[in-house]
Amino acid sequence: MDFSLDGLIQFGYLVLALVFTLTFHEAAHAFVAYYLGDPTAKLKGRLSLNPIRHLDLVGSIVFLVTRSIGWGKPVPVNPNNFKYPIRDNALTALAGPVSNFLLSFFMALIWRYFGEYLHQTLLLFIQMIFHVSIFLGIFNLFPFPPLDGSKILGLFLPSRFHLKYERFLQSGTKYFIAIILIDVFILERLIGFSVFGFVMSYLHDIVSSVLLLGT
Repeated sequence: MDFSLDGLIQFGYLVLALVFTLTFHEAAHAFVAYYLGDPTAKLKGRLSLNPIRHLDLVGSIVFLVTRSIGWGKPVPVNPNNFKYPIRDNALTALAGPVSNFLLSFFMALIWRYFGEYLHQTLLLFIQMIFHVSIFLGIFNLFPFPPLDGSKILGLFLPSRFHLKYERFLQSGTKYFIAIILIDVFILERLIGFSVFGFVMSYLHDIVSSVLLLGT
């Protein structure tokens, strides 16, 4: 960890960008769920762009301490309110990552066409949002509970696997957390890098190239 002044400033930009993109991500879940017939998130006050409504206290503290691991407050969804529970639950989950890629594309447009006219501080913040939003979108597409990808996965499974799939959603979180902890705190020290981080960086480079090319 870099505790120099420049390092702390960079980390401050990272925190602000993460709060911004996480808020956008969670609000997208809430909006699509409400549009598809589930008012749960709206009733809980999550249909909002107020960051306070989407931040998890413990997850935020853990991120500030570790600078690598953290989480937001999951948007409450009741699939029983959907007309087509499996499909609509998957679409609600997909809304988060899609919102992140759209946000990144919008930031890329500003960066490409207005970057030279912006103050360096604002440009750096826009660039940070661009990269963080891509990472958040990619991360949530992995098919492990409680990530969005695990719910999107249900859309492609035959009905005969739905019971096992529900069990997977209920019990898979602890295994995913264990995998992340082993990767970050053990494998990284043994082999010199995080396998999960390597995959994330590789996918980030591909997505960012595509988005920048699209501008």
